[in-house]
Amino acid sequence: MRIRTLAGRLGTTPQAIRFYEAHGFLPAPHRADNGYREYSQSDADRLRLLLGLRQLDLPLEQAAELASMCAAGRCDEVSSGLREALGEKRTELARRMDEMRYLDRRLAHLLGDLAAGEPPRLLITLEEGGSA
Repeated sequence: MRIRTLAGRLGTTPQAIRFYEAHGFLPAPHRADNGYREYSQSDADRLRLLLGLRQLDLPLEQAAELASMCAAGRCDEVSSGLREALGEKRTELARRMDEMRYLDRRLAHLLGDLAAGEPPRLLITLEEGGSA
């Protein structure tokens, strides 16, 4: 299948596929006599996995490595690596969610103080009675 067809099936763009190829995250596909890229089903499966791993917010290099391993028949190792990566990602996500909850509480507090007529300079500092 051609690049536009592959991109459409996987919900990505031809430019994204070319980027992955140009940077070595996907192998170069077979070229037809007319120079067009021709992708196989195994190419599509590999790219589908790469895109799915990216949607899980895994770094591109890690996602590409796991997709390559699975394409090489080492999916059992991918499962092991993925378990570890997803555990780390969940820990990071929990930390970020805590930070966002703190920020939300802080913003709500500041909005309340501003609505009550407090000046913003002293409200925004983290230190009690700090100067701006």
